Amino acid sequence: MRGGTRRTGRAARVGRRRPRHTRGGAGVSRRQAPADARQALADALTAEYAAIYAYGPIGVRLSGAERRGARSAEAAHRARRDALVLQLSADGGQVSADRAGYALPFPVTDQAGALRLAVEIEERTAAFWRAALPVTSGADRTRALNALTDCAVRATRWRRAAGVTPVTAAFPGRPR
Repeated sequence: MRGGTRRTGRAARVGRRRPRHTRGGAGVSRRQAPADARQALADALTAEYAAIYAYGPIGVRLSGAERRGARSAEAAHRARRDALVLQLSADGGQVSADRAGYALPFPVTDQAGALRLAVEIEERTAAFWRAALPVTSGADRTRALNALTDCAVRATRWRRAAGVTPVTAAFPGRPR
């Protein structure tokens, strides 16, 4: 594609938007980072919408404690979404609506696929919250940091459940 870049693979799927990363610094290039706090929070809202959607197919392929974990994760993403919608609405801006559906990065046909998708969705959501850190301050920055931490902890739990090593990411939200 002339004059720009074309996203393929995973970045072109769930949520269709993913912060573009380069090496060095905070992991997000200045040119590609959100322009301001409002845009960063709106991008994070889009990621939360996609995460909520993804936990539907994830939950039906799990059982027991893992299913309870998926319900808890979905509830956490719903709570973050609701808080963001209220905040962005109160600021007088227009809030983007949730889509009717999202393309998953791969078919989820069994427990292993569900666990893999859970890791993927938490990592992707963490990337949006990480991208929000440089352009936010005060309560917004605290919210972004807390969300990044929550996503990182959930991704670690899902990696452990899936038997993936290493179970932790050195820099959550940064591309591997």
